[in-house]
Amino acid sequence: MNQIAAEPVVATQNALKRVAEVLRGETPGAFLRIAVNGGGCSGFQYAFDIVPAPEDGDLILGDAEARLAIDQVSLDFLKGAKIDFVDDLMGQSFKIDNPNATASCGCGTSFSV
Repeated sequence: MNQIAAEPVVATQNALKRVAEVLRGETPGAFLRIAVNGGGCSGFQYAFDIVPAPEDGDLILGDAEARLAIDQVSLDFLKGAKIDFVDDLMGQSFKIDNPNATASCGCGTSFSV
């Protein structure tokens, strides 16, 4: 489960650190699932959920402490994306820099392609 630069989606060290912190309070072996769902003010929205295990075909990022899973359907929307975690004056949040998004809403959780 090591992160490789050639992966279709990359998670920064800040993102992996935050995922590890979140998962420490969850059932051992849990994953943070990142998905793309229909909806949101721009057409699609990112969803974050804690799941007990990955599903067959998921892209797995991270390591033994920071475990991310992305399903194949969502991966089509996220190819080439960078997942980061920011902590600034506006607050803390995961930020996805998605090269496939042609527009996004002001809050950054919704996008269109």
